[in-house]
Amino acid sequence: MPQPSPAPAPHRFYYLHNFQRALDWLHTRYGDLLGVDDLQFLTDFRQLPQAAQALLVRMVMRRGPWFRASKLAYDEIPDTRDAAAPLLSRGWLCADAPLGLSELFALHTKRELLQILQGTALHPTMRKAEMLQALADRADLRQPYAAWHPHADEPVWQVTVGARCERLRLMFFGNLHQSWAEFVLADLGVFRYEAVPLDAASRAFQHQADVDTYLALSACRQALDAEGFDAAALLQALAAAHSATPWLEQRRARVLLRVGQACERARDWPLAAQAYAASSAPGARHRQIRVLERMQCSDQALALAHQALTAPESEEEHQRVARMLPRLRRSLGQGGGPRRPALAPAVAALRMDVELPAPTPPQSVEHALRAHWHCAEAPVFYVENTLVNALFGLLCWPAIFAPLPGAFFHPFQSGPADLAAPDFVARRQALFNACLAELHDGRYRATILQRFEEKHGTQSPFVAWGALSAELLALALDCIPPAHLERLFARLLRDVQANRTGLPDLVRFWPGRPPGAERYALVEVKAPGDKLQDNQIRWLDYCVAQGIPVQVCHVQWCGPA
Repeated sequence: MPQPSPAPAPHRFYYLHNFQRALDWLHTRYGDLLGVDDLQFLTDFRQLPQAAQALLVRMVMRRGPWFRASKLAYDEIPDTRDAAAPLLSRGWLCADAPLGLSELFALHTKRELLQILQGTALHPTMRKAEMLQALADRADLRQPYAAWHPHADEPVWQVTVGARCERLRLMFFGNLHQSWAEFVLADLGVFRYEAVPLDAASRAFQHQADVDTYLALSACRQALDAEGFDAAALLQALAAAHSATPWLEQRRARVLLRVGQACERARDWPLAAQAYAASSAPGARHRQIRVLERMQCSDQALALAHQALTAPESEEEHQRVARMLPRLRRSLGQGGGPRRPALAPAVAALRMDVELPAPTPPQSVEHALRAHWHCAEAPVFYVENTLVNALFGLLCWPAIFAPLPGAFFHPFQSGPADLAAPDFVARRQALFNACLAELHDGRYRATILQRFEEKHGTQSPFVAWGALSAELLALALDCIPPAHLERLFARLLRDVQANRTGLPDLVRFWPGRPPGAERYALVEVKAPGDKLQDNQIRWLDYCVAQGIPVQVCHVQWCGPA
């Protein structure tokens, strides 16, 4: 499927044409995974009159499944009821399906409801929520719309193919958070995407069971947001949703982590421990140790903590478990050392204090310090996590957007789908090595500048274009030695997801200093009473060890607040 070009939508049926493009794409790409009913839907849809096609797509793209005919007014659909007739005859719309009181309330205004429900206990001073509560005795009543409102001058329709269209949307995008609007945003040039070759091996789903598993996991996530969810039933459902497909199994692990967190909030420690034990998601083992400690299973908690320290899944886990270890040992009478490890001396030595007048009007401490330091000879930029990530993203663009199986499923991806996978770097190691080799022979500068021009505005998980200017980029390439960039990128590659955050807030440049002198510094800024976060400490500790210039500036306000 070709990359959409940034051009205005050419006709008023743009949404319909986009939907048809998607159906054609699915038929070509996923024909072997489409069931008989799916294939029949594609065939029947093509045979509908254009107005009927347009009406169905309009409804599918809106929140449903119930719609009043009068609320479906579109210039390109001259007669809504005529357009609905073929959909009703096929059963894709239903005019007499039973609906409940809450669904009736969602379709009407308060004033309309007072007319429809005359003779009940409702009165005009009530809010809609109070009206619904006043009719609690009818909460379980479900009946056709005509029975609720016999004198209605319009029909209400239920879309019955919504779940099928959702399944097709999932197969197209490989997720349920992207919508058909992606076509429009790309056509209008709002978003630009890297054109990545797509073949059969790069499909999101290789088996029908994969689609079913994704939908089952999605249902579990939705159930978590419902009041009074059944955690035990969710754990049972998640156990049944095990998949041999790695990215789906990672998704299941993340849902299990969320179940564990929800059980923790409910103080249901046994179920929380069960959820964490079943999850391979980053952070699950650390949380399991915490829950075991809450359950006073200190011996099990200590044994698991030793496993984590022997083979930590990440620097973050090592840091957190090491902090817990003294407390766990004390609980077993083993003695544990200091209750709270002091800040590492190397990081503590980075501290500097600056006193600034309280800004009027108020502004963030980072912007106030930047304004205080900034001058032509020593420009300062507020970059936080954007600069190092952008330099890495531009240099390593070919590795990040490599067309590997399981990475790119459709033309509207801002980055590879396996970005959070444990083997993300390993699968691309040779490509990353080739990109980083440019830091050794000097090619990196021209490459980064060229990609800044050629790729500008193209979606990337590493490049925040709004935070990156040509001036900032030129100063960074002039003042930051390539050896330092290599060390910064090396830590990013250790744990791409975790290490994209926690970088210092400001970067200071001294472009006039001679080569070999320190020409830049990364500065973490702290407001009065603010403390370093764990991910910030990890970055600072690494920078000190690698000889990368960093500081921690604590700002105090003076003068009137």
